[in-house]
Amino acid sequence: METNKKDKFFIITGISGAGKTQALKIFGDFGYYCVDNLPLALFREFVNYIKTKPEIKNIALGIDIREGENIKLLPKILKEETLSEMNVKLLFLDASNQVLLRRFSETKHRHPLPNKLLNAIEDEREFLKPIQKIADVHIDTSYLTLGELKEKISQSLEVTSTKEMSISVISFGYKNGIPLESDLVIDVRFLVNPYYEPSLRNKTGLDKEVQEYIEKSPESLEFLKKMTDMVSYLVPKYIKEGKSYLTIAIGCTGGKHRSVFMADKLAKHLAEKKFKVSQFHRDIQIVKKEVW
Repeated sequence: METNKKDKFFIITGISGAGKTQALKIFGDFGYYCVDNLPLALFREFVNYIKTKPEIKNIALGIDIREGENIKLLPKILKEETLSEMNVKLLFLDASNQVLLRRFSETKHRHPLPNKLLNAIEDEREFLKPIQKIADVHIDTSYLTLGELKEKISQSLEVTSTKEMSISVISFGYKNGIPLESDLVIDVRFLVNPYYEPSLRNKTGLDKEVQEYIEKSPESLEFLKKMTDMVSYLVPKYIKEGKSYLTIAIGCTGGKHRSVFMADKLAKHLAEKKFKVSQFHRDIQIVKKEVW
């Protein structure tokens, strides 16, 4: 197998408490194949294994001071010819001593090195200096939120994905209750109701006749525009804050006409924006997926 030059292989390391575990979770949200704390003695075997798996496109590997003396081998390993065909980048995470002390105190975690906490942090800094010097990118996480760290990784390492957030759009009827998984709930019971048209009563918001009926109302079209604009504004904000899943629930009285129409239109709008989106019409039991 020839490794695709466009595929990416990130090695994530840094000072204990600086956020390696969170960084790996972020890479996982971007669709990366993540492995934490792989012994360096198995590194070559791991690389050879990856080469036999064309379905594994991007890899994020976490390595830290728990490796002990072996971590000093990392600079040499990265120069080996076996990695020359792979797009390997080294990310080094750091934070100030003050912040690290606070984090260890809050989490009650023990530092991997056997020493007083501040001394252990200083020992680790000295130990990792050769690795820090060869890192492709350094990120100081001292005052970053999880969302800011995600944005920093995306910008600094050009890690992007159209699947960085999965969006579910659900239509429902209030008479059967609001979906418990909802993040945003939008009430459309004020719109013109096709239920009162005998010829439309047994149809749904996915039927052309119902859609045409709703679209005849200027109020419905105005609301549709305002709703799609609002959601288009909000989704990037949620992504920036590190949210990986978003459920938008749209409700009308019975969950068969107005909410179905609006949910379908919103899902298609988000799909056109290249988001990974699915729509589920709970009270008519129809699932549709639009994935880019």
